[in-house]
Amino acid sequence: MTPYWIAAQLVGIVLICAGLIPPAHAFTRFVLAGGTPMPLAPTERLVVDGINRYVRNPMYVGLLVVIIGQTLLLGRISLLLYAAAFWIATASFIRWYEEPSLVRRFGADDEEYRWAVPAWLPRLHPWTGDTSRGANDIVSPT
Repeated sequence: MTPYWIAAQLVGIVLICAGLIPPAHAFTRFVLAGGTPMPLAPTERLVVDGINRYVRNPMYVGLLVVIIGQTLLLGRISLLLYAAAFWIATASFIRWYEEPSLVRRFGADDEEYRWAVPAWLPRLHPWTGDTSRGANDIVSPT
């Protein structure tokens, strides 16, 4: 094994471990808000706290990071194709199902959130939002 291969594998392990954090954290925030991220058991309020202040889709972003980490760890370029297919499928689901559903449920609060927080590339600083308007529908940032 070359030193470059070992370094790539170590980076892969770090990415896998780091990629598991956003989904776990986001799921916890949904549970604390009284629901789950599943459409069948949603929260009553728009969850915009925790890691959701940085990126709108932390679960999907985390899973993409895990897949890229697996690519480096296992040295299988085919996993990059899987990552691309995963991103296309989830981005399509979000755009055509999840976003319209959230706008119907939360209206202007969701539109403000979508405008301020990127879907895929995290912000450098957390979004603080205007929680004075529609405070009953938003889980305030902590």
